[in-house]
Amino acid sequence: MLQPDKILYEAEVTATGGRDGKAGSDDGLLSVSLSLPKSLGGPGGPGTNPEQLFAAGYAACFLGAVKLVARTRKITSSAEPTVTAKVGMGPIAVGYALTVELKVLLPGLEKSVAEEVVAGAHERCPYSNATRGNIDVKLTVL
Repeated sequence: MLQPDKILYEAEVTATGGRDGKAGSDDGLLSVSLSLPKSLGGPGGPGTNPEQLFAAGYAACFLGAVKLVARTRKITSSAEPTVTAKVGMGPIAVGYALTVELKVLLPGLEKSVAEEVVAGAHERCPYSNATRGNIDVKLTVL
């Protein structure tokens, strides 16, 4: 199990009401309503859901790792890179499991160079380290 030598930052979020409730951070910067999607048997609604929140966090964190790897290797794309995280959820023998696809766009880079940057980011990203061995993460370089 990977453990950091020291904690540099901690986020604290409290959820109430489950998938049809609310979630908010202790500092007040995050406050979201949650709604169970229709595809999971819920009413839908205006709120977000845990899978969207996970996708947003993973995409943002992975993009930070992409930028770090590119910068340390002195690689510059011709426009702002993007990461789109696609998170799925489905049943397994006992409970549910997640799937993840990270779609990475590094404009102006040769595909082999972009794939090298993405592979390096996947080694560094805390979300990738947390999911490794638990979730099959598909990396797609666009």
